Amino acid sequence: METTARPDTLTLSRESCYRALAAKDARFDGMFFTGVKTTGVYCRPICAVKTPRESSCLFFASAAAAEAAGFRPCLRCRPELAPYALQQNLAHAVWQRIAAGALNDGDVERLSVEVGLSSRQLRRVLLQHFGVTPVELAQTQRLLFAKKLLQETGLPMAEVAYAAGFGSVRRFNALFAARYGMAPGTIRRTTTRAGQSAPDALTLRLAYRPPFNWEALVRYFAGRTIPGVEAVIQPGTYLRTVRLGRDTGWLCITHAASRHQLELEVAPSLAGILMPLLARVRSQFDLDANPAVIEAHLSQDRLLAASIAATPGLRVPGAFDAFELAVRAVLGQQVSVAGATTLSGRLVERFGEPVLTPHAGLSHHFPLPELLTAIDEVDIARIGIPLSRARTIRALAGFAAAGGLQVKPGASLDDVVAYLKTVPGIGDWTAHYIALRALRFADAFPAGDLGLQKAAAEEGASSRLTERQLLARASSWSPWRAYAALALWMR
Repeated sequence: METTARPDTLTLSRESCYRALAAKDARFDGMFFTGVKTTGVYCRPICAVKTPRESSCLFFASAAAAEAAGFRPCLRCRPELAPYALQQNLAHAVWQRIAAGALNDGDVERLSVEVGLSSRQLRRVLLQHFGVTPVELAQTQRLLFAKKLLQETGLPMAEVAYAAGFGSVRRFNALFAARYGMAPGTIRRTTTRAGQSAPDALTLRLAYRPPFNWEALVRYFAGRTIPGVEAVIQPGTYLRTVRLGRDTGWLCITHAASRHQLELEVAPSLAGILMPLLARVRSQFDLDANPAVIEAHLSQDRLLAASIAATPGLRVPGAFDAFELAVRAVLGQQVSVAGATTLSGRLVERFGEPVLTPHAGLSHHFPLPELLTAIDEVDIARIGIPLSRARTIRALAGFAAAGGLQVKPGASLDDVVAYLKTVPGIGDWTAHYIALRALRFADAFPAGDLGLQKAAAEEGASSRLTERQLLARASSWSPWRAYAALALWMR
């Protein structure tokens, strides 16, 4: 067994890792993994087992690096549940794509083209940051995802294999046994599954680093749901229809606060696309954020300190589908939040695809960009918007259909905002709002927003800040200006 980790795969010191491990500090969950030389197992920092001696521990920046060193995942703390320790750089953006199943067909060359690198450069970037090759990283993600499905669902073994991205059950069984020293069925026989609350649904869990302000997040979504496509029901349950490629269905999300997890009920029809589906949910609910780091930085500003203290664990509400969010942002130009909700509901009712679900309020899939591109702008305007805005929606649909909302890893915020503004009718505010919520740029900041300009003014001031003044005021909030915007909106 390899007993040394690559020195460039971990940014925390060995001493810091061991202190976090001994304290079982949830703030470090996913930021490193501990390989225990005496057992051959690797764990999350929060694992409930007795803390091993420091001399027995090796620390790794990723599960893939731990497995490449010969360790197998702990069956108790389940490393596959850990939130990612993602940063805003090229290597972590590539990791996100691989975790969502980008290499399930084994096509490294195609992924290289998508991210704008040669296959050799892609390999070098991942080796430098994580100590593993793209294929090794993909294999670890598939195995951990299969382990997750074995422990959380009753899916047949063949469906587990295919959902995790394996081309055959034989390949799945062989790799699982070689890497983990046991057959997949062994994990299933020793697992007691809980929470399968509906016979016609799959129940899965996603972890996060606490604190997590679920109430504030759901309240934000509740005011901006797209009627027919999304719904928020009390107490704090989020539902939506799902269409990814040819696969359709629905999902229902609740908060398991005591376990620091979200619990998902997913339509069985979506079993084949669970990897990209769960990746989208992680992004939408900002599950990989590190609130301790973000809040420590923003709390240094007296304007934000009180808001952050009042709402610990604040997340930036994302979007399950970038095109949906972008269209709603356009519909929200110069109208109230409630008005944008009404307009988006009309758009869905008129042009969306009807669907049957077991949940009241989920009745349609959002119209595809290819459909809206083909519709006359006069027909779009009949939902109650100016013709100019209908033209923008149609232009945005063409932009999305051509891949305009698929951002390459490593792309800068400035470049993405400039590209979005090439769509007629999309200005700086709309572009930053799309970048903030749909494209997940943590430093996006719609400085033209009147609410932000008023909230950022000194207490007792009779006027709001100008856009230029607000940008100057927000310069010290980088690289977390999106979180600062949420804190100001919620004041």
